[in-house]
Amino acid sequence: MTLQFMTRLPVPQGWTRDYAFERVAEGIVSFPLVGLLVGALATAITWLVAGHFGPTLAGGVYLLALAVLTGGFHLDGLADTCDGIFSARTRERMLEIMKDSRLGTHGALGLIFTLLLKALAVGQLLGGDHPAWGALVAAPVVGRSLMAILMYHQPYARPNGLGNLYIGKIDSRQLGITLGGGLLLAVLLCGVAGLWGWLGCLLFAWGYRQALYRTLGGQTGDTLGGGNELFELCFLLLLC
Repeated sequence: MTLQFMTRLPVPQGWTRDYAFERVAEGIVSFPLVGLLVGALATAITWLVAGHFGPTLAGGVYLLALAVLTGGFHLDGLADTCDGIFSARTRERMLEIMKDSRLGTHGALGLIFTLLLKALAVGQLLGGDHPAWGALVAAPVVGRSLMAILMYHQPYARPNGLGNLYIGKIDSRQLGITLGGGLLLAVLLCGVAGLWGWLGCLLFAWGYRQALYRTLGGQTGDTLGGGNELFELCFLLLLC
């Protein structure tokens, strides 16, 4: 169910036939594994073309692969979050703006600079003497595992929406398993650099959570998606 919800990968119907929709939050513990699958596929595609395009263009291919695999799900959340937060309006108006399907100036700028920095970071990681392929696999793992920080003991900022399936619905055991799984995979893929990168992203995720709580009074599905994109970017930049 989690794989179907978070990606555009085909999932056999038998896997989800007897899955209760109200239990979807239980799938939080599989977020690191979903990130591992997405990261591995995007990295494999990038590796296949890197020899022809060079590291800079390979960075663009990596981002394109991630967007296709996820249907731009989290990028949409990032754009909506930027449109709302940087509108400098009241909390209620910010939430209204975030529900608007139209892309505003702040959302466009958020997407442009996030994708640009990601592409440059990937290009730098691949342009060294020892390309850091593990970092490309690990970034989606770290991004998705740290989304649990935004769900644990956080109120949902609006009455309804997809984010309500997760926000405030996970317990401390699920939080620990999700974060621990993300940390373990980051270390296995990147060694000590993965540990420090994960810890740096953890601090950033906590700051992001607190800033949104003060501004919106909680989290939404858009802030979860925006958080994933920013946590991936943070991890890649820390490993450059």
